[in-house]
Amino acid sequence: MATRPSTTPVPPVSPDSPPFTSYVDLVLDALARDPDRPAVTAADGHEVTAGALYATVHRMAAVLRAHGVGRDRTVSVLSRNRPEALAARYAVNLLGARVVLLYDGMAAETLSVVAESAETAVLLVDPELHDTARALLDGLTGPHPRTMTFGPLTAGAAPLGPDLLADCAALPATPVVTGAARPEDDWCIRHTGGTTGVPKGVRMAHGPIAAMIGNARFEAAGDPPRLLACTSLAHLAGIVADATLVAGGSVVLHQDFDPTAVLATVARERITHLWLLPPLLYRLLDDPTLPTTDLGSLTRISYGGCTASAPRMRQAAEALGPILYGLYGQSEAMSITEAGPADHADIRTDGPMTVGRPAPGVTVAIRDTEGRDLPPGESGEIHVHSAGVMSGYWKRPDLTAQVLLQDGWVRTGDVGYLDADGRLYLVDRLKDVIIVVGGHVHPAELEDLLHTHPAVAHAAVYGVRTPDETEEVHVAVVPAPGHPADAVSATALRAFITTRKGALYAPTAVHVLDAIPLTPVGKPDKKLLRARTAATS
Repeated sequence: MATRPSTTPVPPVSPDSPPFTSYVDLVLDALARDPDRPAVTAADGHEVTAGALYATVHRMAAVLRAHGVGRDRTVSVLSRNRPEALAARYAVNLLGARVVLLYDGMAAETLSVVAESAETAVLLVDPELHDTARALLDGLTGPHPRTMTFGPLTAGAAPLGPDLLADCAALPATPVVTGAARPEDDWCIRHTGGTTGVPKGVRMAHGPIAAMIGNARFEAAGDPPRLLACTSLAHLAGIVADATLVAGGSVVLHQDFDPTAVLATVARERITHLWLLPPLLYRLLDDPTLPTTDLGSLTRISYGGCTASAPRMRQAAEALGPILYGLYGQSEAMSITEAGPADHADIRTDGPMTVGRPAPGVTVAIRDTEGRDLPPGESGEIHVHSAGVMSGYWKRPDLTAQVLLQDGWVRTGDVGYLDADGRLYLVDRLKDVIIVVGGHVHPAELEDLLHTHPAVAHAAVYGVRTPDETEEVHVAVVPAPGHPADAVSATALRAFITTRKGALYAPTAVHVLDAIPLTPVGKPDKKLLRARTAATS
């Protein structure tokens, strides 16, 4: 069953079309209207005014343009949460170039694959991540330029290439760079896991992101909103920051998530808005300082990214009041649904909780394996149609055809149902993916890696849900002949995996078995493995 009308995707611009206003234009216009207001507060407490951020974006754009950055070029950015990370993204997109946001904490080998597969022309690096950047460059297999680096506000160039901030400061005046982006241009390639050695790159166009940022009205986010970004700006926190700045608000940055520090900052900085993954929200609930912290300024907590636990969200609603907003979306389809305070007022704990109703302009349909719409209450695959759907996977027309249907619908790979009032409920996933804090773990990727270990004869990777509805990575492994069980211990395999894939992929538990159970068709029986794990936990 489908709900809400769809929106026609933005067509390519014609020579007679009016000038396109990108999301960066919206941000810059908002900064220019009130240049003296604080716009971004760095983790060290340094405040950047709207005028200073505006000038930095234009100066960065001018320097990057001199280095050949423009439309149809890719700039990859490796940075922690810093004001310069926002400015660099805005500068790249102002020039019409696409950006790839690399995650701090990913293994260098994976970063190399992502950067090279996206045809990175320029790599912008936070000097604090110098060692990671050096390992990334060493992992590139083809010809590549050395990096340009930009340093933190506390100064200092890294021995990787020109210092972008120094070059910006050397300009005699702040130029005004005219936006070059077109609505059909990619503003971003956001990478998801893959089983072929190259993560899938989701192509995200300027038209949809400009419409989303321009129309964003974060209900109860504050007037003006004040966002605490305590998760990576390379993910959704960056987009929430964009919308906050466009609304005339300000952004406070944390480098890492620490629940006690987050609560203290909310009280001290009078934060109105938080964006969190559900497991991080649970850590706030469990923090001993919560009962004594003044949260009177906080008017909205947006959460999403993985399935939320109904019992824990009921606890959150009781502890925090009517300020919870649950978001469901995907890189392939952007924002899909939102659940507001009314949906959190009396959460039932004997089943899945709703992820809300479709966002404006989004059509949601529940379909069976033959593509037929199902009535309310029946579960099937969730299909989405909106102006926000991806342009496709970067240079993977085969994968694009599997997910992006000819009529513009996106197959999400998630299983759910709609109730009679149009609320969506998530039940399961068709995709074999484990959603953990920080990203997605694809079992086949990890299994391929484990099977390169000399002490591993056979491995199966699967996700296990905790009582909080978070997921953990579990590994079932059979030692190779002649190798003792301690060669495939949790400690040994965690070290092996972390070195090659990053801490994101490190398993919570390793189960050493004599044999991996198989289904009748010969596949690892992960359902049975999950059941065995549950029985012994």
